[in-house]
Amino acid sequence: MSIEYTSAEMMTVTAAKALENGMTCFVGIGLPSEAANLARLTHAPDVVLIYESGTLQTKPDVLPLSIGDGELCESALTTVSVPEMFRYWLQGGKIDVGFLGTAQIDRYCNLNTTLIGDYQAPKVRLPGGGGAPEIATCAGEVFITLKHSKRTFVDQVDFITTLGFGRDGKARDGVPNIGRGPTRVITDLCVMKPDPETRELVVVSLHPGVTVEQVQDATGWEIRFAEQLDTTPMPSANELEVLRDLKARTERKHAGEA
Repeated sequence: MSIEYTSAEMMTVTAAKALENGMTCFVGIGLPSEAANLARLTHAPDVVLIYESGTLQTKPDVLPLSIGDGELCESALTTVSVPEMFRYWLQGGKIDVGFLGTAQIDRYCNLNTTLIGDYQAPKVRLPGGGGAPEIATCAGEVFITLKHSKRTFVDQVDFITTLGFGRDGKARDGVPNIGRGPTRVITDLCVMKPDPETRELVVVSLHPGVTVEQVQDATGWEIRFAEQLDTTPMPSANELEVLRDLKARTERKHAGEA
């Protein structure tokens, strides 16, 4: 029997599966938080979720609106100061993976959450980097999840807020005491990984029903595809049930209904 799901649900479930049980994950708000909490509620019950506000091993019942959401502190094992969070936990090398979103990404995994357009006269001002630049530098590796379009996947980001591999793919070469950087990008169309040599993003897996042409049409450069292109596993009925229940609880809570 076929299971009905949306492209957004496909993206979230696939992103959740990237997290392994027992990992320590520094979680960004939005899509990364949705995926990380789905992982915790399904195949990775012992994943340790950490948010920028200092909440350690938090287990929110609903998705937080921001890093300052009281739900994170109330359900955390403990809460530490922000300086301790960054200096001891993140810069101390205790974070396995950082899970980030972004407004723009380019072929070398550089992220832009600062502005759209020219720096002196931007079309749009964005929220900024928050802790993402430090997370991308100090976490063992970085997963990125976002919706796929030419608006988000651009040839060159307008501003490098968070370093991937630089403008030429070599920015991390020879730099000591730095994490591996982005290792996986999950969208509503596919999964991508950086080429081991050039660091340029390569599509390694297409979601069911998605074509090569669809991915290329949604990307702002001539994107590369792996010689052996896999098909991403479909969500299970249980994963979809847990995800939908989580989102429904979140909507009711934020609407003041529960």
